[in-house]
Amino acid sequence: MMRLSRLVLAAPLALTLLSTTPALAHDGAPGAAPIWSHSFDPARDPAADLKQALAAAKAENKRVLIDVGGDWCIWCKLLDAKFEQEAELRQLRDANFVVLKVHYDKKVNQNEAFLSHYPKAAGYPHLYVLDSNGKLLQSQDTSLLELPKEQGKGHDSAKIKAFLTEWAPKRGV
Repeated sequence: MMRLSRLVLAAPLALTLLSTTPALAHDGAPGAAPIWSHSFDPARDPAADLKQALAAAKAENKRVLIDVGGDWCIWCKLLDAKFEQEAELRQLRDANFVVLKVHYDKKVNQNEAFLSHYPKAAGYPHLYVLDSNGKLLQSQDTSLLELPKEQGKGHDSAKIKAFLTEWAPKRGV
């Protein structure tokens, strides 16, 4: 009974702390990626998320990599899996870019207002590289990063590495 009353008393305090903590943008682990870089969430406000991503990119001397797609998109899942499976690619991406996932779906949320600021995507996923001031540096059709058809369905690690290397911030130059 004593434990239950402590929980009941502690719950409002915990909720207050959680609702006022800036770490809400993160998943809670130290150094963890912000929530807006985890998934294509149709409920998120990409303009607000971009402001945070640009601030992080400026503070960390990185660029912003906007990844547009959705959970419906098999190619989006394949690209995500490539980064999950290949530590070298993930480390290259994370060392140089703040990732911002933006949801696109013909039926649920096209994020038209946000995406109208960028060149039209030919397909999904589509990547945009911004400098830390928000200037568009590259609009990347990810079909150009795919494996040759005879090698199967997926993305080519060497092409992804070349893309990330080409668009990484130039340091010490």
